[in-house]
Amino acid sequence: MFFTGVDIGSTMTKVVIVGEDQSVLVQHIGPTGAEHRRLANRVMESALTEAGLSFHEVDFVVATGYGRFNVPFADRQITELTCHAKGIFSQFPNARTVIDIGGQDAKGLKLHKGKLIDFVMNDKCAAGTGRFLEVIADTFGLKFDDLGEMSLRSRQIVAISSTCTVFAQQEVVACLSKGVPVEDILAGLNDAIADRTTNMVRRLRIEPDVVFTGGVAMNTGMVMALRKKLGCEVLVPPQPLLSGALGAALLGREYVLDRLARNEPIPRKERKLVEASFFE
Repeated sequence: MFFTGVDIGSTMTKVVIVGEDQSVLVQHIGPTGAEHRRLANRVMESALTEAGLSFHEVDFVVATGYGRFNVPFADRQITELTCHAKGIFSQFPNARTVIDIGGQDAKGLKLHKGKLIDFVMNDKCAAGTGRFLEVIADTFGLKFDDLGEMSLRSRQIVAISSTCTVFAQQEVVACLSKGVPVEDILAGLNDAIADRTTNMVRRLRIEPDVVFTGGVAMNTGMVMALRKKLGCEVLVPPQPLLSGALGAALLGREYVLDRLARNEPIPRKERKLVEASFFE
């Protein structure tokens, strides 16, 4: 049996396919566009091709993320917080605190034995998110992926006081005009984001193990900054973008196997209708 999780985030759409034994067959990532339904179809088709599966061989599909209701072939929708908790627990069974920084928001999750018991979220402002760092990368003429490694070469962290994307960008430009090294500015930005994020997550009473997920978790400088602010180890999954999609696939597996064990019918989308929209 095969189970799929589709996570439509603000900037990236992720697909994970797992087998009945929870092994991961495929992990696929594509950019989220304006047409969520069509994009979800394309990413799903790419994942199936990579797995060597047809759509009819997939037993259940769970959609998550803010665009989860725009996945026409999903059998069920589950909130991103629940899916993230499941995905993280499958990789880090001792996780108690999760920090997730994505393209447009930052979240803190408190877990107990893999169950979500509390959370905090900043989705009102893009400052401190992946979009914020993309703006800064554009200001420097750099690639997003280069920010982390460059910041680690800093010799003196520059204080960035503004928590607004626009004003922080102005501070960065002012620092550049004064000849401040780029790596020192980047280290200052990571420090400011880490400070803002830890202040938010402390409302949950931070306990180890602490896990850092989301696209910003690929910024090694940001990981180091969080470790300093928290005073403890910060664990990062091998694929920090995929925790939600992985959790969605695993929750779909649990749901199906539980219903089969109780001899209950499994509600699914009508496959013929799905196929028509899927290959549109």
